Amino acid sequence: MRPQDRRLGKMPHLLLSGIVLGTLALAVPAQAGLPLKSAQEVNAGLVAGYQVSTGDKLRITVFDEPTLTGDYEVGDDGAVAFPLIDPVDVNGLTTSELASAISSRLQKGGYVLVPKVAVEVTEHRPFYILGEVTKPGEYPYSGELTLNQAVAKAGGFTARANKRVIKLQRQSSKIATRIKLDGTPLKIAPGDTIIIQESFF
Repeated sequence: MRPQDRRLGKMPHLLLSGIVLGTLALAVPAQAGLPLKSAQEVNAGLVAGYQVSTGDKLRITVFDEPTLTGDYEVGDDGAVAFPLIDPVDVNGLTTSELASAISSRLQKGGYVLVPKVAVEVTEHRPFYILGEVTKPGEYPYSGELTLNQAVAKAGGFTARANKRVIKLQRQSSKIATRIKLDGTPLKIAPGDTIIIQESFF
């Protein structure tokens, strides 16, 4: 074989290596661009008091008003359609704040003289876990949930899972956050999307 033929024979391999390295070079900055926080920092960012949002199912009670008392669901627009008043935007409101908002509107409209309203979440919106777990998908949220409990619901980590750093996107955020797992239990909120990536080391 002529020397130039041998050189040509190596070209596809060199080209493939270049493509792979180029892909990795592009992937690393994309990951590096995401903020990296500790589990403690992320836990501290959770607002005290459960905030109602799309997908939650509620029991709204107006005392002494059985025709207004009932079960309601927060729509895709983040609002609750309640009798007699305009839809109430619930995003960012706790259950007690939502109860106050409904009470105020009923009173201002003259529908109930002194309304007493209570709001209870009967079914929380789900959370999502994707990537390197046995059964990725959507799961119901219940109680105080941690990352380990969420992973257990999804059948546990796969053998390829990166157990040192995960990605988490809150329902209220447009970007994900990389979280370094340091032994501190990471709190999961309703609507969270957890992404378990593959470990390359």
